[in-house]
Amino acid sequence: MTELTPAVEISGVTHRFVTPERRLMTAVRTVDLTVRRGEFVCIVGPTGCGKSTLLNLVRGLTIPSRGSVRVWGEAVHGVPPGLGFVFQADALLPWRTVLGNVAAGPRFRGVGRREANEKARAWIARVGLSRFEQHYPHQLSGGMRKRAALAQTFVTEPKLLLMDEPFSALDVQTRAVMQDELLALWSGTGASVMFVTHDLEEAAGLADRVVVLTAGPATVKSIYDVRLPRPRVLSDLRFDPAFGTLAATIWEDLRAEVRVGQARALETM
Repeated sequence: MTELTPAVEISGVTHRFVTPERRLMTAVRTVDLTVRRGEFVCIVGPTGCGKSTLLNLVRGLTIPSRGSVRVWGEAVHGVPPGLGFVFQADALLPWRTVLGNVAAGPRFRGVGRREANEKARAWIARVGLSRFEQHYPHQLSGGMRKRAALAQTFVTEPKLLLMDEPFSALDVQTRAVMQDELLALWSGTGASVMFVTHDLEEAAGLADRVVVLTAGPATVKSIYDVRLPRPRVLSDLRFDPAFGTLAATIWEDLRAEVRVGQARALETM
């Protein structure tokens, strides 16, 4: 691997699978996508088009039917090293405290208990949960659980971070706060990010590039460079005319695919 090696290279990837009704379905087709080192890429597309499938291909849980997936220049066979993943629902273990959950990653990688707890406490402090490190997940609000999940991910110092609609279950106010929290945590880490979302404002506010996928089976329809300066505060960006114009342009591009997806859904009813 060199400094010019992309974080992710998806080349001519098609993925097919057999449904419970024994029909062959195509989830994504002929996808070409590169994520550069340290780049934040957001992926948007109609519901069910195959966005999450792309993430599963990158993290080695799904094997492409055709084409290749490389992470840091190496073909993906199983979960790549240096990978962090944030789900729609957090992966906190209910029987562990916040400290225990955040320290679990380093401990699993062979770090001693004391060092793992020190690393965990540092990240717990960064997400503003120091007072709650001995609380269990059921004692936390939704936003606090998501903060703990971010600390749980960043403590392992991932080089590549995959995020599948991580804030979709949060209320509007908490979601806005968490978006800014994510940018602050990511800044300076050098990690590359693939972030799936349905929220175009979220995509335009977070990303260096926004990838628009077609209605399923998904392929890349268009890619938009986001030239808004960093650091960013999304709550402020919403009043920037350039931000509004970009979000509107992406929506015009995506809307046609949403309509195609809806029409196909009606055909199968």
